[in-house]
Amino acid sequence: MITDVGITPIPVVRPILGAAEQEAVAAVMTSGQLVQGAQVAAFEAEFAELVDGRHCVAVSSGTSALHLALMAAGIGRGDEVIVPSFTFAATANAVRLAGADPVFADIDPGSFCLDPEAVSDAIGPRTAAIMPVHLFGHAAEMASLTRLAERYDLLLVEDAAQAHAGAFDGQPVGALGDLAGFSFYATKNMTTGEGGMVVTKDGDTARRVRLLRNQGMEERYLHEAVGLNQRMTDVAAAIGREQLRRLADWTTARRRNAAFLDRKLRGVTIPRVVGPVRHVYHQYTVRHPERDVLIDELARLQIGAAVHYPRPTHLMPAYAGDRRWSGLRLEHTERACAEVVSLPVRPDLTESELQRIVAAVNSFGSGS
Repeated sequence: MITDVGITPIPVVRPILGAAEQEAVAAVMTSGQLVQGAQVAAFEAEFAELVDGRHCVAVSSGTSALHLALMAAGIGRGDEVIVPSFTFAATANAVRLAGADPVFADIDPGSFCLDPEAVSDAIGPRTAAIMPVHLFGHAAEMASLTRLAERYDLLLVEDAAQAHAGAFDGQPVGALGDLAGFSFYATKNMTTGEGGMVVTKDGDTARRVRLLRNQGMEERYLHEAVGLNQRMTDVAAAIGREQLRRLADWTTARRRNAAFLDRKLRGVTIPRVVGPVRHVYHQYTVRHPERDVLIDELARLQIGAAVHYPRPTHLMPAYAGDRRWSGLRLEHTERACAEVVSLPVRPDLTESELQRIVAAVNSFGSGS
């Protein structure tokens, strides 16, 4: 019988920051260049190597990345953008902030990503874009979504906030659609503390993003557009550059830890890899019909677990008042919200910690 006496907690997520990040920040602090300077430019150039050399524009958050990507592409009032409801609300929020309307579609129950058939059913006369989310580090079914986008002349915008270094059919996430948005929030696979990156294959779109993030200016005090202040600081970029150098090793460790859990776990439905996908396991998300009881037992044993996400976005107070969603049933979304729980898969987990996670979950499943 497992007991909880004297056990060190295993958090489900935590940022990995060390001396390299501290030294990089200190160098920025003494440089006198704190915002959108040399560090930001270098971070953009280095991140481009992760996305097949596409144009990269660093911004203040992942939400800002999606918001500015949509604005720069001309998505706005009167347009509809098809999004999943099983994701963080920032996906739909970015659509609303751009002035367009989100249209919620169901997910594939295996990948947790947008179901192309559900997307096809949701396309209407006002549809201007599809925004798949590469959820938990698993790429969406981009081949089918690309065909739909081409057939109906729609923009394809990747929400890649959780999928740094992921891939679909050998092509990196972020280089699959017309635009993409990454997040560098503290719990992501790499962090800048807070920040984001817009990725686009089009140079003119990249320039519009640069204008929009900086009050509509490229030249100081010459405002070419009505813009926002969504710049990245050099402090954030300096952290990001150090994190990017270790991303490959961390990704390998995440995938190795996930493979260990795949082999050892019993009594839960482990994550599936659907299609030609390189899963980077931002979260290791399992299913269990008694999810909340399992979480309580893991908490007793000092093992972190989290629910991503307990409620569909279209049922949130911010969206539930819209009569278009009254009575909308998204079967796979609602079931996932009721069953999913994410277990630790951090790259810094030790073998003994992995063994503890497995023992705790398997003991719950066996009733011992």
